[in-house]
Amino acid sequence: MNQRTRVTVAAVVIALLIASLGVQAVVIEREHRVVNDDGRYPGNTLVGVHSYDETGRIVELTPDGEVAWEWSVPESRVFGVEQLDEETVLAAVAVKRLAEDCDEEYLEYEEKDGHCVHNRVVEIDKESGEVVWEYDWYDEFIAWHEVHDVERLENGETAIVDMGNDRAFTVDRDGEITWEWHAEDHLTPGTPFYEEYGGPEKEGEHDDWTHMNDIDRLENGNFQLSIRNFDVIIEVDPETDEVVDVIGEPGNHDVLDKQHNPHRIEDQGTMVVADSENGRVVELDVESEERIWRYTGPATDPLQWPRDADRLPNGNTLITDSRNNRVLEVDSDGEIVWQFGDPDGTVIPLAYEADRIGAGEQSDVPPGSELTAVEDEPGAITATIREWEAMAQYVFPTWMHLPQILHVVGIALGVLWLCAEGGVFGWRRFTGSR
Repeated sequence: MNQRTRVTVAAVVIALLIASLGVQAVVIEREHRVVNDDGRYPGNTLVGVHSYDETGRIVELTPDGEVAWEWSVPESRVFGVEQLDEETVLAAVAVKRLAEDCDEEYLEYEEKDGHCVHNRVVEIDKESGEVVWEYDWYDEFIAWHEVHDVERLENGETAIVDMGNDRAFTVDRDGEITWEWHAEDHLTPGTPFYEEYGGPEKEGEHDDWTHMNDIDRLENGNFQLSIRNFDVIIEVDPETDEVVDVIGEPGNHDVLDKQHNPHRIEDQGTMVVADSENGRVVELDVESEERIWRYTGPATDPLQWPRDADRLPNGNTLITDSRNNRVLEVDSDGEIVWQFGDPDGTVIPLAYEADRIGAGEQSDVPPGSELTAVEDEPGAITATIREWEAMAQYVFPTWMHLPQILHVVGIALGVLWLCAEGGVFGWRRFTGSR
């Protein structure tokens, strides 16, 4: 095949791929996908939206998929959300601030990018949208240093995890810290935890070391903390600050792999947790760590980086499927009875946490032993392909999946081929003229 023919073929293939991609961009299903069956647990759903950039928000969705209420601030990411009563919502919000709004001490690491992060725990009046209470602090950058979770305690104080400083703490209404726990004092070499379990060591001041992402007050008064980068969930006694229980093991991904938002079912001695990097939701026996229930999503549309899972009072499970831009509720047989899918990422892009208003995380809900486990899990190759497909949403529009991404790859390879042919042609002309 001569060069002219090769160039012609490559150009035709590129043109066909571009035309095909253009047609798909117009006709592909990009509308919200709503499932709303009778078997769902009643109530609206509150969603904290992380977003792929800094367009985070809080969204309240009706069963029919309509937006009943929304709140946002510019250049933000929203993580943990909780409706306190009919009038107020509590949320963990990270706001990206430009250099001129940051103290010098928060610009050392990201000097060339020129920003810091303003971490805000806010209580919002739903009717007015005004912040009626706030606790805040600044940190270095809006990746790994965001505030991920917050919980209002029965005594009126607020429990917070500070990922950037590897700490958990509580504050009262006046903003005074009433309890504070630092991971460096309890998870580093030489501590009882490290001697028994090991784990990653902190490499520097700005290292994403623990990635602490969840805090819950247990019925015995202890705090449950999710230490994501250790693959463990720990229980801390606030009276002694000692780690009194550990679920999981650093590096043992058969149990947990970079988990999020565990829901302790204390009456049953189990825990429902979004086992994020394993692409599944699991329920574990707290004592034995035996897996008693597992859900991985439909075979044709499996979970991609689930980051929240709550067992509802009727035995259904509410799941936040982050990289699929959806929140779904499955019944005891693993059938989807409610779902809000957002293929175009216009409402809940990279959703973080979802709460069914009025249900919350209760401790007396049905355990996984009464449910039907959905055991389908993809093989290693399939799982890797799906992960890269999901990661591509950080670069490509969210409606583009594997077929569309392969179109783009084909176009790019075709263009490179034409460039190479052009280089060869130019080289031949240059050497032939000498």
